[in-house]
Amino acid sequence: MTRPQGGAARELGLKRGEFELAVRLGRIRTVAAEDGGRRRVPREEIDRIREAEGFPDTLRDQVRVVGTAEGAALMGIAATRFTRLARAGILTPVKFYLNRYRSLVWLYLAQELREFAESEINAPLLTGRAPAKVRARLDAGQDLRPRTWRARHAGCLLGLSRDPWERAAAITTLLDPTQIAELVESPYERGYLHRLRPEESWYGAPGSPTARAVERILIAEDPDEVSWLRANLLLSLAAARRLRPAPRPESPPLAPEPGPHPETATEPATRTDAKPAKLAKPVEPVEPVEPARSLWGRLLGRRG
Repeated sequence: MTRPQGGAARELGLKRGEFELAVRLGRIRTVAAEDGGRRRVPREEIDRIREAEGFPDTLRDQVRVVGTAEGAALMGIAATRFTRLARAGILTPVKFYLNRYRSLVWLYLAQELREFAESEINAPLLTGRAPAKVRARLDAGQDLRPRTWRARHAGCLLGLSRDPWERAAAITTLLDPTQIAELVESPYERGYLHRLRPEESWYGAPGSPTARAVERILIAEDPDEVSWLRANLLLSLAAARRLRPAPRPESPPLAPEPGPHPETATEPATRTDAKPAKLAKPVEPVEPVEPARSLWGRLLGRRG
């Protein structure tokens, strides 16, 4: 038995945005709908969360997000230092939105910021002069917030993927269509990957300011990052092809061959050999060549 996402959110005491973030972070498990519609939440998953100690406060705290001012206050630092740490890639945003002035506002998990500030190893970043590597990035005008958000977003999508085809589809959301066309020559594979792309209701209406902002941030442009994404897409595709081929549409019915003249025919002239194309029998699933978590960790580690 499953529940639609809206009903599950109400039972768990979450707003729509909080619920969607909880799903992306893996806090709430969803399953595919039998009719192919929006994913649903198993009844036992709702019961599990409701029976957990501290519900609902614990769950709400896990998905609470804050902006720069509140985040800086949580960490006990100035807002300017908070922004510098975020621009340098030290703090990773989890969401963003456009304010009424069409300016981009980054949001962070409050729980992560508290844990960061409480860790002794991070103390030098919160007081005194910033490390040379951080200063160098900032002096060069780098803003790594879009890139660190993409890495986190990709990790969420890959964590929700069930097989190599879905992993490959998740990666395509971060690449420009021209890159995808270059790497995936088969139109059947490109169509299949498009159908498997994760559901992203938070993008907003097509053509809206939010959708355009998401488009700018979602697509990787840094050459090093693009190179890693291309390599990971090829690895996932290789594993996916070993798992099963991309499905093809059924073959169109063949035109009947010319038969005897109706006046002399004794049997209807019809084709009996036209059959729908059949898919190859799936083989056992193959694990990806490189675990997603490892790959994205290395991707972030390579930034200069």
